[in-house]
Amino acid sequence: MISVKAAPFSFDFEPSDVALIVIDMQRDFIEPGGFGETLGNDVSHMQRSIAPTKDLLALFRAQSWPVIHTRECHLPDLSDCPPAKRDRGAPSLRIGDPGPMGRILIKGEPGAEIIADCAPVDGELVIDKPGKGAFYATGLGERLEKLGIKSLVFAGVTTEVCVQSTMREANDRGYNCLLIEEATESYFPHFKTAALEMIRAQGGIVGWTAPLDALKNAVQGQFEGQIA
Repeated sequence: MISVKAAPFSFDFEPSDVALIVIDMQRDFIEPGGFGETLGNDVSHMQRSIAPTKDLLALFRAQSWPVIHTRECHLPDLSDCPPAKRDRGAPSLRIGDPGPMGRILIKGEPGAEIIADCAPVDGELVIDKPGKGAFYATGLGERLEKLGIKSLVFAGVTTEVCVQSTMREANDRGYNCLLIEEATESYFPHFKTAALEMIRAQGGIVGWTAPLDALKNAVQGQFEGQIA
């Protein structure tokens, strides 16, 4: 058992049944010219999550623990993108429109791909999802069940939308969920702060949050204990 110093209290997990889920670290959300920027957002906020997420990926890969990536994207004919999602607001570009990195949030287009620093490696599962939560209209639940996963560690963007939505879905399915604080971001810093507080409120009603160093120290402590 590995015990992480987290909020609201320690997050304990077995190395044999943990997985990392990295949510939507896509070019359309993080890079200039993508969908996030067309909505009027400052994408520089998102870029703070890149280095910590890269470090978190390295930590899991070093232990040979499962890593799962998600991409929010749609079919080219938009048959899985309801008008209620596509038509809201007043962005300069909408889902499916041609943009600087191909059609916005369309599967297979450059902008829908995961940024290079956090790209999947061979053997890592990539889930394409049409909604905010990663369990909706995907096979994620079945894949986690086959892997025997009980605990999930989260990173990705945005904290208050796709990350929190997936954590809530996972919580309802009985998973223990830990969000790494530096490895997630929002276009609105106060939204991130509020989301972290909501996740760990009322005794961890959705899950736990912790700094990346807390997880690193816990894993390193486990490794040193095995040597001793």
